[in-house]
Amino acid sequence: MPTMLEVLRSNDPTVIAFASALLSGEDIEVFEMDVHMSALEGSIGILPRRLLVRRCDAFRARAVLRDNDLPVLE
Repeated sequence: MPTMLEVLRSNDPTVIAFASALLSGEDIEVFEMDVHMSALEGSIGILPRRLLVRRCDAFRARAVLRDNDLPVLE
């Protein structure tokens, strides 16, 4: 059983930064996956970055993202 759950996936670095700031402001620890994948793809932005949170924070994290009109993964 994983201890981290994916709550957001986006190719837009501004969406990732905004979501990370929102979640950090709510004291929800965020881990960003695939940050350095641009080196493999040639910096064209085709591979999305993912935000992961602890399983126990996932419900609150999704609520915060929804309240700010950001896309949420269920």
